[in-house]
Amino acid sequence: MHVDLPESELRTYLGSGREPADFDEFWAGTLAEARSVPVDATMTATATPIVTLDVYDVAFRGFGGQIVRAWLRVPAGADRPLPTIVQLHGYGRGRGDAVENLLWASAGYAHLELDTRGQAWSGSRGATGDEAGSGPHVPGFLTRGIESAEEYYYRRLITDAVRLTDAARELPLVDGDRLLVTGISQGGGLALAVAGLVPGLAGVVARVPFLCDFPRATVITDARPYREIAEYLAHYRDRTEAVLDTLSYFDGVNFARRGTAPLRVTVALMDAVCPPSTVFAAYNNSPAPKSITVWPYNGHEGGGVDDDMLALDAFAEMVG
Repeated sequence: MHVDLPESELRTYLGSGREPADFDEFWAGTLAEARSVPVDATMTATATPIVTLDVYDVAFRGFGGQIVRAWLRVPAGADRPLPTIVQLHGYGRGRGDAVENLLWASAGYAHLELDTRGQAWSGSRGATGDEAGSGPHVPGFLTRGIESAEEYYYRRLITDAVRLTDAARELPLVDGDRLLVTGISQGGGLALAVAGLVPGLAGVVARVPFLCDFPRATVITDARPYREIAEYLAHYRDRTEAVLDTLSYFDGVNFARRGTAPLRVTVALMDAVCPPSTVFAAYNNSPAPKSITVWPYNGHEGGGVDDDMLALDAFAEMVG
């Protein structure tokens, strides 16, 4: 069933309006600190039985100078810079194995797939840990380090995603002027964050994005992962304002306000995991050239293969 506002109201919903005064200063400082360490991007050829693609194991320095990994897949024999899709993953997923996720490179793009630090427990494997510790938190990642914006898990992950775009521009098979960013769910929220922090992107496709409009999301759905925050605040009852203050630095709505690259978003009206009003809040605040595809009868799976085809059409348009 539809889980949120009527579509007519979703089209004008702007979110909870919680944005810290020092949002830009916080992220400028975070990225300046990360970039004080050379990104040191390397790519090592990886043998696979896939004859149509070449695969490289990429390593670079993310948040705190930590080595973070990614896959780079390109059409077999590619010897020049290609338009590149940077893919960011959903909650619990890592970069998987070299022989997985072959669509984007098979369509002729260079495909960079981030390994999500500390996750890789749901649907795919990974090779990047999270070296930071944490205070009390609900199992999962949404409350890890939530005591402060500086210690919050997503500060590290968003920085990794931005640094992957830095690394991309050092790789000989990547055309840095035709850099695209995409993701589903958590990956969609990360794509919005990168769009708000990295200038010069060719385009962004965010599918059923997570990490948007936290103040609303945490009170209108019982679904995980947002439920992790509710469970934390049910126990630490005096921390609501402090937690919402921390989350405001990582809210996709606030990043969307700063993104200027062409944007395509998908949303599902039966999605209890990422309620549609939270997605529309980010979309409606974006000043970028944009369009949104609404799936009235889908949940968090969104449009599935139809979203894949929509993304391919959007990428082709974005890179000309």
